[in-house]
Amino acid sequence: MRVLFIEDEQRLREALCRGLSEEGHEAVGVGTGTEGLELAAQQSFDVIVCDILLPGVNGFQIVRKLREQAIWAPVLMLTAKDGEWDEAEALDAGADGYLTKPFSYVVLKAHLRALARRGAKVATSPSEVLRAGDLILDLRARRCARGGTEVELSQREFDLLTELLSNLGKAVAKDELMRRVWGADLDPNIVEVYIGYLRKKVDAPFGRRSIETVRGYGYRLVVDDRAVHRP
Repeated sequence: MRVLFIEDEQRLREALCRGLSEEGHEAVGVGTGTEGLELAAQQSFDVIVCDILLPGVNGFQIVRKLREQAIWAPVLMLTAKDGEWDEAEALDAGADGYLTKPFSYVVLKAHLRALARRGAKVATSPSEVLRAGDLILDLRARRCARGGTEVELSQREFDLLTELLSNLGKAVAKDELMRRVWGADLDPNIVEVYIGYLRKKVDAPFGRRSIETVRGYGYRLVVDDRAVHRP
């Protein structure tokens, strides 16, 4: 199980990460909402544990932004406050669970196991959202985003990116892309032209190189999660 802790209490954060790590899990901890939001958008986690009162971006804002970016990892909210209004707001924002401090480590682990199981069921069911790192494609809404920034795509660009994301990490032949996206025999150079369009929209502005050319065959989309700091 891979868990992200977004918690500004250093001693608590380090104790929780250490406890899970000693039990064979992978735990990552950050102390600000801004760091947590960036990491959750860049990497995949089975569960995200998030405090409500955080420097930078609070827990409510974090879970809302994650859901807006189609990041569906289960979120467990932690707070020192004990009130039904906080619990209601956390759940309305998109959180999957709520735990009030102080809490038992045994109870926390039970919550994590339950949420990880729930997330696994969602991950193995047919999805209308395709994702490669922080590159997200919502098939129902026909929306594309990278790192939380919406990217405008034409119909052909969207369909082409769908094919590449559906075969993440695998090389797809140029003629196969032609058949699936255009459904007709056209000049094969049209695929190369549209790959260029996609690179200019989903890679170049973000300093990424996720769309690779497989010489003599076709193209492959890979996860490129390099941190990019733009002015």
